[in-house]
Amino acid sequence: MENIYLFMIIALAILAVADLVVGVSNDAVNFLNSAIGSKAVSFKTIMIVASVGIAVGAIFSSGMMEVARKGIFNPHEFMFNELMIIFMAVMITDILLLDFFNTVGMPTSTTVSIVFELLGASVAMALIKIGHDGGNFGDLLNYINTSKATEIILGILLSVVVAFSIGAIVQWFSRLLLSYNFQKKAKWVGAVFGGIALAAITYFIFLKGIKGTAFADQEFDIIGGVKIKDFLEQQVFGIIAVSFAFWFLLSFALISFVKVNIYKLIIIIGTFALALAFAGNDLVNFIGVPIAAWQSYTAWSGSGILATEFSMGFLADKVPTPTILLVISGLIMVATLWFSKKAKNVTETEINLSREGDGKERFQPNFLSRGFVRFAVLASQMSAYVLPESWQAKIEKQFEKPVITLSKSKVHELPAFDMVRAAVNLMVAAVLISLATSMKLPLSTTYVTFMVAMGTSLADRAWGAESAVYRVAGVLNVIGGWFFTAIIAFVAAATIAYFINWNVQVMVPILLLVATFLLVRSYISHKKKTSATKAEDSLTRAESSSIQGVIHESADNIAHVIKRGNKIYTNAINGLAKQDLSLLKKNKKQVVKLSDEIDELRDHIFYFIKNLDESSVAASSFYINVLGYLQDITQSLEYITKVSHKHVNNNHKKLKFSQIKELKEVDERFERLFDNTRKAFESRSFEEIGVVLNRKKEIVTLVTDKIQKQVERTRNEESSPKNTTLYFSILLETKDLLAAIMNLLEEYHGAFDSSIKPAKISEENTD
Repeated sequence: MENIYLFMIIALAILAVADLVVGVSNDAVNFLNSAIGSKAVSFKTIMIVASVGIAVGAIFSSGMMEVARKGIFNPHEFMFNELMIIFMAVMITDILLLDFFNTVGMPTSTTVSIVFELLGASVAMALIKIGHDGGNFGDLLNYINTSKATEIILGILLSVVVAFSIGAIVQWFSRLLLSYNFQKKAKWVGAVFGGIALAAITYFIFLKGIKGTAFADQEFDIIGGVKIKDFLEQQVFGIIAVSFAFWFLLSFALISFVKVNIYKLIIIIGTFALALAFAGNDLVNFIGVPIAAWQSYTAWSGSGILATEFSMGFLADKVPTPTILLVISGLIMVATLWFSKKAKNVTETEINLSREGDGKERFQPNFLSRGFVRFAVLASQMSAYVLPESWQAKIEKQFEKPVITLSKSKVHELPAFDMVRAAVNLMVAAVLISLATSMKLPLSTTYVTFMVAMGTSLADRAWGAESAVYRVAGVLNVIGGWFFTAIIAFVAAATIAYFINWNVQVMVPILLLVATFLLVRSYISHKKKTSATKAEDSLTRAESSSIQGVIHESADNIAHVIKRGNKIYTNAINGLAKQDLSLLKKNKKQVVKLSDEIDELRDHIFYFIKNLDESSVAASSFYINVLGYLQDITQSLEYITKVSHKHVNNNHKKLKFSQIKELKEVDERFERLFDNTRKAFESRSFEEIGVVLNRKKEIVTLVTDKIQKQVERTRNEESSPKNTTLYFSILLETKDLLAAIMNLLEEYHGAFDSSIKPAKISEENTD
C-alpha cells in the first residue's frame, strides 16, 4: 500500500508542472493585456519585462502554502490517506478545468478554482468519514473552514462591482483632464499623472513583493521598531505621499530633459509589478497542493504509523518551501509565458472586449446585454437634461477622438486602446489590490484586472452603439464563467475524491490516464482549430487601390469560394442520396464557416473604401458588387444544405432513384462549371471567363428541364409532398446559385482589362 502513496507523490509532481503551464496560460491576461493592447512598446519588450517580473516574484515568494495546507479544511480532522485523496482529486480537477477555460479563451481565477476544489474534495471526504463512523452530518463544520469559501464568493462580487466602478470613474476623470491629445499637454500634467500612477504601482510592488519575503518580518528603529510588512500596511498615505513627490520630480525631469514618454514608463513598470504580484501570490495555486502532499508523505513515511491513523495536524504549522522549488517553478512559468498559444487565446478575449471602435465580435447579444445597453442609453439621455450645455460641450471636446489616417500597409494595425487607458488599467488594478491586501479584503487579482479594463472601456466610450451589446454580452459571459468555475470545481473535485476513495489503487491510475487523454485531445483539437484559421482556402481582404488590382488580388478569394462551394453542393446531393445525416450536419458547419468569412470581408468594406485614393474610388463599387455576389452564392448553398439536412434529420421518405439520378446529373454539370471557374481564377486567365459564360444557357436549360420533369411526375405519379417540396427547393435554389455565379463572372469579364497593370496601394513607413 505504501507504493501507491509514493506513486501519488510522483504523479502530483508531474501534475504540478502541468498545472503551472495551464495556470500561467490563463493568468497571463492579468499583466500582459494593457501593454499588448496599447502597443506602447514592442511585444518582445513586454515579454521580457513580464518574464523578469515572474522570475523575481517566484524567487522572492514566501513559499508559505497556507491555502493548500489549512486554509480550506482543518488538517487535524483528517488522516494521511484521506488528505492524499483530497490532494489528488484537487490537482486532476484543476488541470482539466483551467485547460478548458484556456481552450475556450476565457479568463478565470486560479485562486477560486483551487479553493473550491479543496472545498469540494474536503467536503466529500468529510461526509464519507461521518457516514462511515455513523456521526452527525452537522459535524461537517468541524472539518471545513467555511469562512474562506464565503470570503471567496464575496471576493467575486466585490471585484466585479468595485473594480468596474473605480476603473470607470478614474478613466473618465483621466480622459477629462488629459483628453486624447495627452502628448500635447503641458509637461507638468504628464508629471502629475506619472507621479500618481508610479507612486501607486511602486507601493504595490513593495507591498506585494516584500510582504512575502523573510525580510518583511525584520524590525528597524528608524520605522518605530515595527516589522516592515506592518509598517507598509499602517503608513499607507505617508509612504504614497513621499513616493508621489519623488516620482513627480523624476517624471518632470525625464519629460523635460530626457524626452521620455512617461506613459510608456508607467506601462512598463505596471506590467512588471502585476507579473511580480502574480508569481508571488498565485504560485500557491499551482504548487501548493503538491508541496503539501510531499511534506505530508515525508512526515508519514518516517513515523512508522499506519496511513489510516497518522493525523495531519502538523500541516497547521508554517513550513517554508525550499527555494530551489520556487526557482524551478519560476522558470516553468516564464517558459510557458513565451511558448503557450492558449495564453494568446485568453489574452485576445479581454483585448477584443476593451478594443476601441468596431471589430470582429466574438460574443452574441442576449436579453441581459440588450437590457443593460438600453438602461445605459436612457441614463445618458437623462444626464443631458441635468448638465448645462456648456459643460456638455467641454466634456465632448475632451472625449473627441483624433482623426487617424488609416495606414495602407497590410501589416499595420492600430492599437486596441491608447496609453492613457493602459496606464489607468495598471494603476487602478495596483491600487485596488494593494488596498485589498492591506485591509484583508478578498479581492481576486484576475477579477480586478479584468473588470478594471471593462470599466475603463465603458468610461472611454469604447463601447459604441454598434458594439455595446456584444461587449456587454462578453463581459456577462466571463462573469458567468467565474461562478461556473466555483460550482464545477466543487462538484468535480468532490466526485473525483469519492471515486478515488472507492479504490485508491485502481482509480488513481485510471483517472490519471483519463486526464492525460483529455489534455492530449484538447491540445490536438486546439492545434487543428488554430491551423484551420490559417488554411489555404481561407479568405483574405482586398487592399488594392484600383479595379484591376482588386481583380487580381481577389482572384484567390473567388477560387477558394468556388472550390469550397463545389464541395458543399456535392456533399449535399451525396448526403441526400445516401441518407448520411453526419455528412449533412458537417456540411452545414462548412457553409456557415464560409458565410462567416464572407461577412467578415463585408465588414471590412468601410476600411477598404477609406484606403482608396480619389482617383480609384471606382474600385470600391466593383469590390462591393463582388462581395454581394459571393454572399448570394453562400446563401443559396446555405439554403440547399439546410433543407437537405432537415429532410434527412426528420426521417422523411428518401428521394426516388430518378430524382437522385437527375440531381447527380445537375451536380456533375455544376462540378465542371465550378472546376473551370476555379482554374480561370487560380491561373488569372480571366479571358477564359467568357467561355464559361457561353455555357450559361446550356446549364439553365438543364435545370429547367429537371424542374419540368418533376412537375410531370407530381401530376402523374408523385405521392410524397415532402419529397416534391425538397426537390423543387433544391432545383430552384440551384437556379439562383447559377445566377449568382454568372453575375459574378460577368462582373469580372466586363471589368477586366489585360492592357492595364494592376495598381497597388503604396507602402508607407509605419515605423
